[in-house]
Amino acid sequence: MSSILTNNSAMTALSTMRNINKGLNETQTRISTGLKIRSGKENAAYFSISNTMNGDSGMYKAINEGLTLTKNSLATARLGAEKVVDLTKEFAERVAFAQGDTVDKVEVKNELTELAARVQTVIDQATFNGDDLVTSTATVTVVTGVTRATGNFSTTTISFNKVDLTAIQGVLSDTAAGISAGSINSDMQVFLSDVEGALSDAIGNATALGIAEKSVETQKDFLENLTDEIDAGTGAMVDANMEEEAARLQALQVQQQLATQSLSIANQAR
Repeated sequence: MSSILTNNSAMTALSTMRNINKGLNETQTRISTGLKIRSGKENAAYFSISNTMNGDSGMYKAINEGLTLTKNSLATARLGAEKVVDLTKEFAERVAFAQGDTVDKVEVKNELTELAARVQTVIDQATFNGDDLVTSTATVTVVTGVTRATGNFSTTTISFNKVDLTAIQGVLSDTAAGISAGSINSDMQVFLSDVEGALSDAIGNATALGIAEKSVETQKDFLENLTDEIDAGTGAMVDANMEEEAARLQALQVQQQLATQSLSIANQAR
């Protein structure tokens, strides 16, 4: 029926326009923020999961930065240990050369003293940012990630041992100091045996540091891939599909224009 007080057509058109404007505002917000889920009221499950996983991703990235420092420390220590291996090999060669009776042992002693001093210099320099991994055998434990596998939050770790290159340097220094012009073949054989033992220890230390460095490097690579997957999975839940939102925006804008015209026509029909 017709009424001078109530315009049903206009009310219907106005209601339609409100819904269109609401959808338009929502779509514009999704486009501007890039998110389709911004709070728990929109999708409680996805909001909870995404925020938890975003937190884990942030922790993984921070842990990975810490592993970078550890890897650099291990790489520096390994480089030092490998240089000690080279110097100890050279030291052993000179001791082997000094086995002959006609060799000038004083000259050899001077060479060995210099080599032992170079080993000490390498040990002093084989640190990264003050992190010393080459003067003790203490155990180092490094956090490698977090887990919720048992329903409770906890951290994962790996451990490795520092190496004591000073013990090797001590053998070399004692050997150099023990050699004299009057050293006999039996004394030199003992010296050579000691140095061979030191060389074996040096090789073992360099190997151990290399294994630890590789373990940390592998974990770093895993964390990088893991955080990429977590970010991608989280994004699939809460990120807006910009192509869909752009198409929806165009459609809503057309609907808004038509609703405006419809409301104008309805108002004229009172």
